[in-house]
Amino acid sequence: METFEVHTTRREELVRVTGALQELVDAKGWREGALVVYCPHTTAALTVNEDADPDVAADLVAALSRLLPREAGYKHVEGNSDAHVKTTLVGPSLTLIVSGGRIQLGTWQGVFLCEWDGPRNRKIWAQWLGQ
Repeated sequence: METFEVHTTRREELVRVTGALQELVDAKGWREGALVVYCPHTTAALTVNEDADPDVAADLVAALSRLLPREAGYKHVEGNSDAHVKTTLVGPSLTLIVSGGRIQLGTWQGVFLCEWDGPRNRKIWAQWLGQ
């Protein structure tokens, strides 16, 4: 298993991690298989979405903030219950196909760490499944 850190700068944001993941694939010489990535935090998640227009990431953060506001009468007293719910909705892990040494994504897609309770230093774990 490989681990790397992502530093976030705002309470809620999407941070591109596609490049860091591809660098890991390149450094390890992985060619054909699957890369499982996992975020071991209860208030951060991983997603694949459009990476061509930064407004998409901003819209995703804004939409989830409207759906799950920070203050909404949650019973959890730490003040980050909305972050826990957002993480559950988005999910902590992804499985990415690697072929020819390249992470296979659609034309406009990228991989993002979703920060819901930052700023923080977040870890991403990566496990290779392949030859």
